[in-house]
Amino acid sequence: MLLAATANSAPPLPAPEAADLILTNGRVYTVEEGAPWAEAVAIKDGRILAVGSVAKIAKRKGAKTRVVDLHGRFLMPAFGDAHAHPIFGGMSHARCSLHAGKTLDDYRRIIAACVAKAPGTGTIFGSGFNQTLFPPNGIPNKQLLDDISKDRALIFESDGHTLWVNSKALELAGITKDTPDPKNGTIDRDPKTGEPVGGLEESAMALVDKLVPPPTDQDLQGAISYTVRFFNSMGITSWHDAAVEWDKGGTSRAIEAYKAVSDRGELTMHTAMDLRWNNERGIEQMADILKLSARAKEIGLTANGVKFFIDGVIPQQTAAMLAPYEGSTVKGAPQIAAATLAEAVTSLDGRGMQSHFHTIGDAAVREALDAVAAARAKDGKTDTRPMISHMNVIDPADQPRFAKLDVTAIFQPLWACNEPYMDLTKVQIGPVRSTYIYPAGSVLRAGGRLAYGADWSVASANPLEGIEVALTRVAPEGNLPPLEANEAVTLAQALRAYTLNVAYVNHLDKQTGSIAPGKSADLIVLDQDLFKIPARQIHATKVLLTLFQGRAVHGSLGSVGG
Repeated sequence: MLLAATANSAPPLPAPEAADLILTNGRVYTVEEGAPWAEAVAIKDGRILAVGSVAKIAKRKGAKTRVVDLHGRFLMPAFGDAHAHPIFGGMSHARCSLHAGKTLDDYRRIIAACVAKAPGTGTIFGSGFNQTLFPPNGIPNKQLLDDISKDRALIFESDGHTLWVNSKALELAGITKDTPDPKNGTIDRDPKTGEPVGGLEESAMALVDKLVPPPTDQDLQGAISYTVRFFNSMGITSWHDAAVEWDKGGTSRAIEAYKAVSDRGELTMHTAMDLRWNNERGIEQMADILKLSARAKEIGLTANGVKFFIDGVIPQQTAAMLAPYEGSTVKGAPQIAAATLAEAVTSLDGRGMQSHFHTIGDAAVREALDAVAAARAKDGKTDTRPMISHMNVIDPADQPRFAKLDVTAIFQPLWACNEPYMDLTKVQIGPVRSTYIYPAGSVLRAGGRLAYGADWSVASANPLEGIEVALTRVAPEGNLPPLEANEAVTLAQALRAYTLNVAYVNHLDKQTGSIAPGKSADLIVLDQDLFKIPARQIHATKVLLTLFQGRAVHGSLGSVGG
């Protein structure tokens, strides 16, 4: 009797903590390996309180809990983007944007309208032209621009590697047939006369810098705010800014613009930043980089990475290749000496900082891997999470090195399909190397890690389009054969590369990227279940709701349930 009385007098277990919000009766894909599926999620104070069955999560309902019935809709972690250019992209849409143009006639109409809207003699600057409209090698010609205006400079950027300019811009910049190509750059010329034709490659773009009005602080802030809203609308709540500009002495208007946007409560995005390595300087710039990184941390931002631009692009033969381009003796040259790169990466690694590399050609990929190997040899496997981006071609000998060196491969999945730009690439590298184009599947099979990023605004930032191409190696709504179909990945692998692995390279995998208790409630609801539709229909899926830290930043809770 005494034992029974003691047992009956034990205090009751405390009630489970009540949630602010419950999303229930959904198809919940968590991206957690041990428990990938659930039915409901409880959220409190912007974080995930619990994940599980409808019955389990119902116990988290309190007097003030809002319950939203998803009616079977697909819920998953919000997307991330491991390689974006938020300021450049936002500015490119704010100025004379060619992104909507599909033909040269479209460009002619858009540019003429921009000129008409801005009377005077100042430069018209814009972005977004498609190099494939300038066959056979993607080099733009000044004639179309000259037909629009001979009296004012017209300057347009394509992908961060090529400018298209008119004769007036060349004249004002003092560029003639006698102007030498700058180091790591090319002035595109007529092969017979030597006259500039209107294309400026790589460092040659800087020859017209003085003609482009610099953006104001308000322009920079507006670009960030625009991109945040745009990315949120596509279900993205985490990005890696892949090249933040800064000035000698260790100051950055871009970082200060981020602070201003954050202070206004408009930065509804987990953000990591790379400071751009200046290829014209040496290791002495490290002092400025450390100063800037410390400044970012002081104001609540993360700029713990450095972006190295090792080479250019394949159609113009500025990408660094291990063997010459087809029918040529040119291989393309790295823009950073291997010894300098290895020294810089080792210095960063020793300070716990991240290295991020732009590499297009197989020689550039190898140089980046070699630099990481040098750092690993000195420091061991530190948790610096180096990243290599683009990798249009990876030599088979280097594909297993991503796993060995613990380097994340950052692919732009939307590029991995047969389309006009791919034709320019294949012509330059030939049939053998064309079998190594974007070898995502091979890197994974060798034990490597993938994270996806769009390189926006160079390409569409829509992750659903990227996922479809990652699975099919065919352009959305395209009808050409798959590009190396054996390099396709599974849906689960693609979703991880757009969520948890982006969080990983941002050093935020404990805070976001999957649906697990304690993590930020960064979630999206889609209008289709990605696991129940044909892969060729994924691009048509719509994001109905985006939550960032439990708050709707696109759509509304009412739009997805009661």
